Amino acid sequence: MTDSISRADGPAANIYAGGGLDRASLWRSDDKWILSQLDRPEARLVPLSAGRVAIFQQGGGPVVAMPRAGDYRFWLRNGWPLHFLGLRDGSPLFVIDLPDDAPAPAIDGSDAQFTDLREVGAILPHPDASLLAYARALTHWHHTHRFCGRCGSPTESRQGGHMRQCLSADCAAQHFPRTDPAVIMLVIAGDHCLLGRQARWRPGMFSALAGFVEPGESFEEAVAREVMEETGIPIRHLRYHSSQPWPFPGNVMIGFHVSADRSPLRIDHNELETADWFTRDDIRAFDRHGRSLPNADSIARRRVEDWVEGRIQAP
Repeated sequence: MTDSISRADGPAANIYAGGGLDRASLWRSDDKWILSQLDRPEARLVPLSAGRVAIFQQGGGPVVAMPRAGDYRFWLRNGWPLHFLGLRDGSPLFVIDLPDDAPAPAIDGSDAQFTDLREVGAILPHPDASLLAYARALTHWHHTHRFCGRCGSPTESRQGGHMRQCLSADCAAQHFPRTDPAVIMLVIAGDHCLLGRQARWRPGMFSALAGFVEPGESFEEAVAREVMEETGIPIRHLRYHSSQPWPFPGNVMIGFHVSADRSPLRIDHNELETADWFTRDDIRAFDRHGRSLPNADSIARRRVEDWVEGRIQAP
């Protein structure tokens, strides 16, 4: 694995990316090896409950609760879903999917609490935020693929949690975790950028335009289509920026910055409540006008801030 990941205009720094975990994918089909990793004294569990992550406070900040597997054998005896994540500095890590009402573990005398990952993702170390994103996306996939999409029969977890096997002998389909790609693009026209908002967002929040990639469509085609559909603006040029795993519930965001002319908008109100062109000073003054950007863990927030601070320009 390389020490760093490069992108079009600098090192990657998106939250939930850059974890550096050795996923040990070549060993997943070896059940004996997986079980041997669970028995190692340094094996640790990453507990989740209802998609929430276990966090405790230490030194005034959040810390991920990852108890030793040997200290929580009663969790394992209960038969709750357990999936192999990989090796961190040689230590095996497993996500365990606890019941919705399960108490969080106590670590070094401190009681953890199950917390929404989005509340802490931006202030955790990158490797920890990335690990929790991986764990959350994988457990959600298991929740939504308990039955075969081909024949409807029950499925069973295999390969350390990275495949589900249809139990029907007549079908026996193998299902693997999927990630749905979505493009997110900052449209730039001179000293303005284009931001929109959806009605379901918190009041006053504006963000970069985004949308899912459709079948038979490239990322670049999806960018052009989404911008045109939502705002009626044809794009001129585009440049890849970076990508971000987005485990809410199982997406990857592919970021671009796009050049366009600052034309009048034709807003599709089925998609957006409103949209507008903003200058850098407009965005700096958002808080004085009851407006805001997305949460700090999002690639959308980073993209807009990069533009405001002059770190990216129109392609």
